Amino acid sequence: MAFNPSSSRWLPTSVKEMQALGWDAADVILVSGDAYIDHPSFGVAVLGRLLEKMGLKVAILPQPNWQDDLRDFKKLGQPRLFFGVSSGSMDSMINNYTGNKRKRNDDAYSPGGKPNFRPDYATYVYSKILKNLYPDTPLIIGGIEASLRRLVHYDYWSDTLKPSILTETNADLLVYGMGEKPIKTIVDRLQKGSSIKELTDIPQTVYQCSFGKIPTIEGLTKNIAPYEECLKQKKAFAQAFKVIEEESNKQFSARIVQQHGKNAVVVNPPYSEYSQEEIDEPYELSYTRQPHPRYEKKDQIPAFEMIKFSVNIHRGCFGGCSFCTISAHQGKFIQSRSENSIIKEVNDILKQPDFKGHLNDLGGPSANMYRMKGENSSLCAKCSRYSCIYPKVCKNLNTDHTPMLQLYSKVAALKGMKRVTIGSGIRYDLFLQNPYPHPSHNKYLGEVLQKHVSGRLKVAPEHTEEHVLRIMRKPSFSLFQQLKTKFDQFNEKHQVKQQLIPYFISAHPGTQTTDMAQLAIKTQQLGYRLEQVQEFTPTPMTVASVIYYTGLDPVTMEPVFVPFKKEERQLQRKFFFWYKPENRNELQAFLRRKGMNQLVNVLWGAKRRK
Repeated sequence: MAFNPSSSRWLPTSVKEMQALGWDAADVILVSGDAYIDHPSFGVAVLGRLLEKMGLKVAILPQPNWQDDLRDFKKLGQPRLFFGVSSGSMDSMINNYTGNKRKRNDDAYSPGGKPNFRPDYATYVYSKILKNLYPDTPLIIGGIEASLRRLVHYDYWSDTLKPSILTETNADLLVYGMGEKPIKTIVDRLQKGSSIKELTDIPQTVYQCSFGKIPTIEGLTKNIAPYEECLKQKKAFAQAFKVIEEESNKQFSARIVQQHGKNAVVVNPPYSEYSQEEIDEPYELSYTRQPHPRYEKKDQIPAFEMIKFSVNIHRGCFGGCSFCTISAHQGKFIQSRSENSIIKEVNDILKQPDFKGHLNDLGGPSANMYRMKGENSSLCAKCSRYSCIYPKVCKNLNTDHTPMLQLYSKVAALKGMKRVTIGSGIRYDLFLQNPYPHPSHNKYLGEVLQKHVSGRLKVAPEHTEEHVLRIMRKPSFSLFQQLKTKFDQFNEKHQVKQQLIPYFISAHPGTQTTDMAQLAIKTQQLGYRLEQVQEFTPTPMTVASVIYYTGLDPVTMEPVFVPFKKEERQLQRKFFFWYKPENRNELQAFLRRKGMNQLVNVLWGAKRRK
């Protein structure tokens, strides 16, 4: 059996394992589209250990077979309290398909990285099977797929506007966001005798009821356009999303109600505050920090190998990028772990026999937002900005990087630790040209480059053209150019060959193919032949996906150009790889048609023109 620092066992995944524990049945069965990795980076493991701490018998059903006689769904029997269903750590459609809707040939959350262990629309599929097999057993859905599909949303893969996932799964309750706090309340209420249908007042949950019988509550309720109206009018959908986004970015949100036929989908506001103990608790449960022994004879699970020696130090992101789902799921306000909690987890890693002394990430959704929040909390309580740093850094935001530097230093000083590096992406707009400078800004960049870069520093300028960046809600490309200058100066001064790795996106709403040509020129001039790139994929509950579907900016209601056609999207992507011989003729022909012959000279040189 693999190394286990703090627990005597994994949560059971089979009848044999349950019997070895003396169980006749489980209290809760958690179903997941991921392999079972007992580690705080995986939501099912976190909830399983949390429920175990509450005294419940919790079993895990990882990657059940949905294509046979459904024996996997039957083998663990019926839980006493409820089934909990999640697609896994990603929306199953993003996991299964590329931006061109081609089936992926790998899955990082499965043994050996092999695909086809989870269905398309996994939460839907698992839920329908369980409801058919156990119609009287409460079913709760959660995780990223359920969270981002909690209300009307555009689904890129079917090219349709879909209703709330609750209406199609017939689940009894949906938990959105990071689910530890609501799930504890749900269990407490169920244990005290409440029925699942009575749980209509728990924060951070979504439920269905008759449209004429919506329970009254204290506080504000906002009704958005009914699903049927959104189907008929794209503008109605854009207006509905504007409300959804605004409420997702508030500290004290309104309840949102959306009519679906004769029923209403009701989204209760999230919890507004967490104590330090509540933030730390999920990371201090009795994990083995290893994949379940059922995978011992199988190949490694890539997602585990990636995070096994990394530590998450906070949740949430106040960046507000239009293509990102972090704030819609984890929230805009940063929830930072205590130093003691982080160091305790690092000490657990230090005890692992295969740890060689290199902690490969001490970060979060954004590497350098630890401990950042508003100086005046009363201003934050009234704020509805989608970003604390775009279009400019908020004057009330404390951007002091000192707590992070102190944390890096303390972790690096632990016995047995040889190196601490930052693998998460860094928001350089927090310390470059910040209108409210802090002495820690220059110090942070210098110290990260000197001590905490493992050959590569990841950043995400996303594009070079200002009008595209405005739609992305990203800072000017000139900031990246400044960062590149500082990075190169550091390399020259210290005689090192570290790399600054930028990420870029093609085919994002607002992007013309000529914009990609400009991106090719500007990145070439900086010495890049790009590798870390992606084609824009519309994901549920993002501003960019709403623009993609409606052609409208949901904030301003102004029209936005969207590159829809497959040929155009593919051509835009090829400009990332202008240097590949197989792309040259097509790209040169496009530039000549557009009267941009001078770019042909710049990219390939006069001698190489055809």
